[in-house]
Amino acid sequence: MNRRNFVTNSIAGSAFIGMGGLGLNSCGFQNSKRITILHTNDVHSHIDPFPKEHSLFANLGGVARRATLIQNIREENPNTLLLDAGDIFQGTPYFNFYGGELEFKLMSMLKYDAATIGNHDFDNGIEGLLAQLPFARFKLLSANYDFKNTVMNGFVEAYQTFLLNGIKIGVFGLGIKLDGLVGKDLFKETVYLNPIEIAQDMSVLLKNEEKCDLVICLSHLGYSYRDDQRPSDLKLAAKTDNIDLIIGGHTHTFLEKPVTRQNRLDKSVLINQVGCYGINLGRIDFYFDSKNNIQSEGISITV
Repeated sequence: MNRRNFVTNSIAGSAFIGMGGLGLNSCGFQNSKRITILHTNDVHSHIDPFPKEHSLFANLGGVARRATLIQNIREENPNTLLLDAGDIFQGTPYFNFYGGELEFKLMSMLKYDAATIGNHDFDNGIEGLLAQLPFARFKLLSANYDFKNTVMNGFVEAYQTFLLNGIKIGVFGLGIKLDGLVGKDLFKETVYLNPIEIAQDMSVLLKNEEKCDLVICLSHLGYSYRDDQRPSDLKLAAKTDNIDLIIGGHTHTFLEKPVTRQNRLDKSVLINQVGCYGINLGRIDFYFDSKNNIQSEGISITV
């Protein structure tokens, strides 16, 4: 297992965590509550590790290895959430044969807490996605896909809240524009809503009405584009308030560490994406002091 250590700025802007691993007894965190966020994106039905002769990802990945990592981290810190940023389906014969059933069953066994919906999750049509939902023991979240005139109406939530160790966490999902990526015959009457506007509404709702201490966006918009007109995670961070962490997908971006961008209120937002195919497991630890000021540190784990 190859570990890449990285460090991120405090979201509260009050401190920078020094280089190297920091344990539970580190002086800065000694009296803090710790919440661990684990995340994946664009796994694309990769169940097995890559073969040892693969030119790029030799002997990397695999659900069994990820399960062991997740179990060890949860034993270290039970206050852990496991999240996915979409494109669960499509990429190996497992999807062609099982239609997504195996992917959802395995994610349920790993005890994922929530996931958003990627464009490839429509590859068997909206009816095909609906057919696999009984195998998912976690919430599918999307705030900017309006499913009210489809068979998925009532099966997807805009957001979900979690309470861990007295810390309230709000998680919402965003999806990419489907027109041009997915055939209309597949997504049917699903309506795409402006993700920046919806994210602003969601983050205000979660922070001010739901009184969340931490707001997380599961985004399948993509990290960034040369065409600056397209919504992306970087634009999302800059044009909204109250989001603390954006977990991204779609562009298969391998970030060596989370990046920090300033939001409209000049507060820091963390953005992370861990590539694709289940090769990496993202981990970010948030530390809350007695006044709920937040510090963070992270480790990117190559499976």
